[in-house]
Formats: sequence, structure tokens, C-alpha cells
Amino acid sequence: MGPAVTDGSADPRTARTRARLRAALLAACEERPLDRVGVAQVARGAGVGRATFYLHYDDLHALAVDACAEIVTRAVDALHAWDGAPPGPDAPPAPLGALLVEIEARAPVYRSLLTEGGGGPLGELLHARLRQRSLDELRARRPADPGQDLTASAVAALFTGVLADWLHGRTSATPALLAARIWRMLLAVHATARLTDGTP
Repeated sequence: MGPAVTDGSADPRTARTRARLRAALLAACEERPLDRVGVAQVARGAGVGRATFYLHYDDLHALAVDACAEIVTRAVDALHAWDGAPPGPDAPPAPLGALLVEIEARAPVYRSLLTEGGGGPLGELLHARLRQRSLDELRARRPADPGQDLTASAVAALFTGVLADWLHGRTSATPALLAARIWRMLLAVHATARLTDGTP
């Protein structure tokens, strides 16, 4: 039954209930890892019963994916927040740095949803959405280039993995420094792909 991750319900009551459930899950993840959160706790936090929970979501994982949708959309958009040619290596898109500031402020939540190594509901959705967006951009900008699927996979894996390591304390950087380093690495991935493919 899992709903689309962007709640397009035509019923305002359904949309409000799902919004409360998402908020309750995120609040629970402030205090404990996702694997220690239960349906009963989330339902209580949302002010609904267990039966109502299961009317909207098959399980907690489905709810977690839905709850991650907004931050994933913002992350993917932040990495593509430019027109024409991408900014140079010393000018990461401003929305990327702003997003990382927000993620750092709610680190316990995102650490719960994005497990070490880039897994968890946030990691799975982020990797899939970013890979698809990167692939779409590559096909639109350089349709004749080979190896676009590999480049898109590298972009998605790099960002998702680095974000996970940062949240779990395996690498240390301020949000601004992390944004700059990620941006340089992403540009290097694209440059290397073009060199490997023999394109200018």
C-alpha cells in the first residue's frame, strides 16, 4: 500500500494524517535509531491508532521512505542548482552548503535514517533519485557520450557515501568545507569520465 513519497492525496485528511505520521517518525528518530522505533510509538506520537497507521503504510520502512522524500528532493536539487555550465571547483552551489547546515542541525535524525555505508531508507532513496537525475542530465547535455550510467552511479555513490560517513563521524568537516570538497569530487568524476571516454 505504500504511498508515493510525495503525498499527492486528494483527501486533505489523508494528507494531514500522513504528515503527522512522518513528523512523529522523525521526532522518534531524534532519540533512537530507526531499528529501535516501533509502530506503536509512532502512532502515539501522531495521535492515531495502529489500525490507522496501517491504513496508510505497510510498515515503518515505507513510512521512513516517505519521510525522507523531502530532504532527498532538496539534496538532488541542491546538486543541480545551476543554469548553463556548472560552477567551477571553488564555487559549490549555495543550496548545497545551506542543506548541509540543516542536516548537521538534525544529525541524530538523519544518522538514524542513513546508516553507515550509505544504507537505510534515506540512503536507498537518495542514491536512486540522484543517480536518475544525474543520468537524465547527462543524456540531455551529452547524448552521444558512452558510459553515462557509470558516471551517474559514481555521482550517486560518492554523495550518498560521503554524507553517511560525515553523519557517522568517519570524516570531519564543517558544512561549508564539506560542500566544497563534495563539489570538487563530483566535478572530478565528470572530468575523468570525459577523459576516459575520449570526449573533449
